[in-house]
Amino acid sequence: MGSLDGAVAVITGAGRGIGREHALLMAAEGAKVVVNDLGGGQDGTGAESGPAQEVVEEIRAAGGEAVANGDDVADAGGASSVVEAAIDTFGQLDAVVNNAGILRDRVLVNISDEDWDTVVRVNLRGTFLITRAAGRYWREQSKAGKPVHASVVNTSSESGVFGNPGQANYASAKAAVASLTQITSNELERYGVRANAILPQARTRLTESTFGDAMAAKEGKFDRWHPGNVSPFVAYLSSPACEITGEVFVVGGSRVTRVKPWELDQDWKLTTDGRWRVADLEKAVIELGVPKRQEWSVNPSGGKK
Repeated sequence: MGSLDGAVAVITGAGRGIGREHALLMAAEGAKVVVNDLGGGQDGTGAESGPAQEVVEEIRAAGGEAVANGDDVADAGGASSVVEAAIDTFGQLDAVVNNAGILRDRVLVNISDEDWDTVVRVNLRGTFLITRAAGRYWREQSKAGKPVHASVVNTSSESGVFGNPGQANYASAKAAVASLTQITSNELERYGVRANAILPQARTRLTESTFGDAMAAKEGKFDRWHPGNVSPFVAYLSSPACEITGEVFVVGGSRVTRVKPWELDQDWKLTTDGRWRVADLEKAVIELGVPKRQEWSVNPSGGKK
């Protein structure tokens, strides 16, 4: 028996890379899968039905159940259609994995309006729209007295949480996805829904364009960057055996690491009686010291520097 026997899952961006690995593993664990993928390029241009259908055929050849879907998750009607595909085809929906994403890397001063809007549209708006559509379905089920044990797994990024130069559009969207995950957990828990996010460390079309050969597989060694390494934790988060909610995790290779939320720095705090005066603030900051700036950057070793 698999950990997802009887479950129905929607996985977006599942035609290639990490999403494909999620779909194959979750199907192997017993889930019936809606393989959603617009089939576009890593920059969001174009569309092709082939990748999603190929994953479906792989799942069926292994004895699983799956259906392909090519709707645009960043379109409200498209997102609703993705959720409806699961319900119409398999009769229910138990898990959503928001994996669809694109890149258009530029330094801040060179980002065009289109580069900003398109990246935010797919990475953030797409996650929001799919989650909203699924959330509305689960709310209806809960209010009708039907038991709901559902899960949302969002795909954020180390770039979004720690900040990576050259990705202002992508990082901003992914940071928002991490925050959206916590809000989703807080708001949908009453309906029986959990929500978590992952920051994957893996070799994909998106990361290869950034890190290149640094993520290449080494012959005879465990492939630390294989996208399939991320999928077991995603399947676990999606399973009814998991009780975790509202959390963000770095996932890659053989490691899973929880990311702490924003927290107040009690070692750097200015207090006074009543309202501050600017001159007094200048003196207080000099006395306490200018906060040490944390310079974060994502690097292919999976650490921070």
